[in-house]
Amino acid sequence: MSDSSPLPPARLHPEAELARDALSTPLLSRAARLARWAGPETRIDAGGGLVEEQLPAAAEVLGLSGEEAAAEASEAWRVAVDTGLVEVVDEEAGTVAAGEDLALLTGGAPHDVLAVWLAALETVLADASVPDLDDLVGAMNPEDGVGEIDFSSLDWDPEAEAEFLDGVLGNLYLLTVGEEGPGGSPVPLPALAASMIVPSDMGEPTNDVLEQVSDAMMRLDDQFRLLEPVGLVAYQPVDEALMADADEEPASPVDDTDVTRYGMVRLTPLGLYGLRARLLEAGFEAPAVGDLADKGADALLDGTASFPPAAAQAETEQWLARRESLASARELLAAARGLDAGAPLRRLRCQQALSLVGAEAEPALREVLDDPELGGLARVWLAERGAGDVPAPSEELVFWLTVDTLAAQLAAEGNSDELRGLVEGLAQQHSGFFAAAWRVEHPATADVLEAMGRLHPDKKIAKEARKAAFKARSQQGG
Repeated sequence: MSDSSPLPPARLHPEAELARDALSTPLLSRAARLARWAGPETRIDAGGGLVEEQLPAAAEVLGLSGEEAAAEASEAWRVAVDTGLVEVVDEEAGTVAAGEDLALLTGGAPHDVLAVWLAALETVLADASVPDLDDLVGAMNPEDGVGEIDFSSLDWDPEAEAEFLDGVLGNLYLLTVGEEGPGGSPVPLPALAASMIVPSDMGEPTNDVLEQVSDAMMRLDDQFRLLEPVGLVAYQPVDEALMADADEEPASPVDDTDVTRYGMVRLTPLGLYGLRARLLEAGFEAPAVGDLADKGADALLDGTASFPPAAAQAETEQWLARRESLASARELLAAARGLDAGAPLRRLRCQQALSLVGAEAEPALREVLDDPELGGLARVWLAERGAGDVPAPSEELVFWLTVDTLAAQLAAEGNSDELRGLVEGLAQQHSGFFAAAWRVEHPATADVLEAMGRLHPDKKIAKEARKAAFKARSQQGG
């Protein structure tokens, strides 16, 4: 992802709802319980972790049992310290007390709770980038029997590992915000792994690439298991039955019809909030639906220009909800004027916004009937509502509106199937379209005619369009 271009807008849940989700996550709720349990008798080691003797008591407080109880209690304690829920009183003595931020979980605003959760998320993400310590232990020292980590022999680059996980989460974010629905669908783990490893121009992946994807899947399986308790993702792990041996990688999922057995992951609403916060912190332009609700119509029309249709409508609905219909219609129409390159798409977004406005906006549309840039869309709006006494458009206005509409579609979708169908329909309905269209005094006339020549499947008609584009350029002096 480039930090120079905006991402699709995220459709976030209300902060109060997200804060409740954060408080109910297993990891943060455990960290809060340990913070309330901590007192003068609680002892920590030099790294701030609970001394080993106190882990059973901590696990008991959390209601944990089994082989992983001590490790889970230790992790919850580390989150409590890192988020400020626990404060180190005396490092030398190893004593702690409840931190000031603990009160935020019960008495703070939703934003305060989410700030604590974001700190917990950073701790878990840092942990997820570190391989299992058991894999790092090298040869045992025969004299003292102490396991030593041989860092020089490790095939592990901490920075590269963190970047890999960030890249995977970035792709998951893009898949989530790019969907038309308000929530993301589960993504197969092989697809996420492949998105980071398989080159986009590669046809059939080689065995070496498939092996890398399989290895990445196993790393991601471990990482998503760690990230689920903090509420970032909902995760269905890789089916262990797929692995013939615990030390072996799973078979390639390419030929298996039940891809869900290879792991499925989706961002939770809380996870979407968290990743957007991290993207903003890293300098990305990561908009959210609602960001434009308190801004002017010009910001709305420009800002939603690149939004997917459902997100653009959701943003526009929030903008309109804060305004009176007639005033908002006048503001939208004023912002839609212009002959710059972005103007056709602004007018398309304006037309879509006005479709959500009630009949009380009619006076605003009648006011622009004689406007050369807005008269066409005003007539369309009035006709769709069955309004009477609407003057017929001139042929010049019809052609201008046609070019403007095609230019907007071209800017919004590029060479889409929808635009191709529109082009074919126009050429079929108007036999003399190109003979008249090149004369239209619209800045995008030549570009639109060139696109029609590129898109139309009939070679003869495509040639007519290209000739018309050449005439239009000559007329414009280009």
